[in-house]
Amino acid sequence: MDDSLDRMLDAVGPRLKQRRQRRDFTLTDLAETTGISVSTLSRLEAGLRRPTLEQLFPLARAYGVTLDELVDAPPTGNPRINLRPIECSDGSTALPLTSRAGGIQAYKFIKPAGKDDAEPDLRTHEGYDWVYVLDGTLRLVLGEHDLMLQPGQAAEFDTRTPHWFGATSSGPVEFLSLVGKQGERAHVRAAPISAH
Repeated sequence: MDDSLDRMLDAVGPRLKQRRQRRDFTLTDLAETTGISVSTLSRLEAGLRRPTLEQLFPLARAYGVTLDELVDAPPTGNPRINLRPIECSDGSTALPLTSRAGGIQAYKFIKPAGKDDAEPDLRTHEGYDWVYVLDGTLRLVLGEHDLMLQPGQAAEFDTRTPHWFGATSSGPVEFLSLVGKQGERAHVRAAPISAH
């Protein structure tokens, strides 16, 4: 067994204990839920015993996570992204659509209905943004421009320009956003037209 696998397996015990404590479960609570004895759970958490698959399945179910999350498995060739919503202070939700660090990041935003007289709080930061409206009306304040974008419309801009996104009073808005570092622009490529 290689060293990285040993380290990963050795870290499972403390991760199990941390998850249990975060859920405010006692060992007895967890034993009743999983069917694993209190003494076995205690030994697993202390790192005195390595868990088997038969033990990990009920533990993952009890914590409401995947096996990969439970043991902090390294990423594999599976291209699916595990979407974890980010709840924002303004009531909107952001779903990260990319999982790699660096480069262009993709998000789906869902913003609740707003007020038409809402005073936008314009922000600036390094980078470049491309937005595409999926549903609803997106209010985009970009510098001195106050734009209303409808489904199927897109905008692209330098994020050093003061900007703000919001929904109108007509209802919530859903839109995609691609954000990249300064100088990285989103490019949509179409298939070349073949000559007949």
